[in-house]
Amino acid sequence: MKARRVARNGGAPERIRAAFAESMGLLAAVYARHGERIERIAELIAGTALRGRTVFWAGNGGSAAEAQHLAAELVCRFARTRRALPSIALHADTSALTAIANDFGFDRVFARQLEALGRRGDLLVALTTSGRSANVLAAVAEARRRGLKVVGMTGALGAAFARRCDLSLVVPSADTARVQEVHLLIGHLCCELAEARASAAPSRRRAAPRAAASRRRSRRPRSQ
Repeated sequence: MKARRVARNGGAPERIRAAFAESMGLLAAVYARHGERIERIAELIAGTALRGRTVFWAGNGGSAAEAQHLAAELVCRFARTRRALPSIALHADTSALTAIANDFGFDRVFARQLEALGRRGDLLVALTTSGRSANVLAAVAEARRRGLKVVGMTGALGAAFARRCDLSLVVPSADTARVQEVHLLIGHLCCELAEARASAAPSRRRAAPRAAASRRRSRRPRSQ
């Protein structure tokens, strides 16, 4: 993009200004073009977690860091305390990751774990800025075989990858850093919605004792 070329030739103030301008422009463009789709992605992630199914995340490098970050937001908390939501970043188990890479090749590090852990009704969120990461593509194929839904987030070069997903978001940039910045905002919005819905829903743990007490009362003989 033009702003990026200018930034590389300028000093620090110009680089900073250009980076902010480019990032803000991308965010505005993505919202204008994909606002409704972002809402659908957030609803799918929230609905999966609230049904007690697992949200799996897969990505490499900076996308792996975002995957682990967002999985933790669901398991722990985003902004408020509520029940934990099931979510796993597939690169975070280093023993599994290195064993699979050693025995089956790095292209299988995510797919092999989905083969072991994925169940119909679960969800894979696949992040690849290029759309060409072989291990992410293999994970999408394995998720399909096992009946998982797939959400994909990618950049301008990932249109073919996006077509493999149930829902996808293509950031119109080939700049890895800018694409990842948009992915992170969307991930945060998804976690925020899931948390809001989890906070509004009755806790299964709290509801169970009330239901048991109600059953006990119904079994008590009526006084004559």
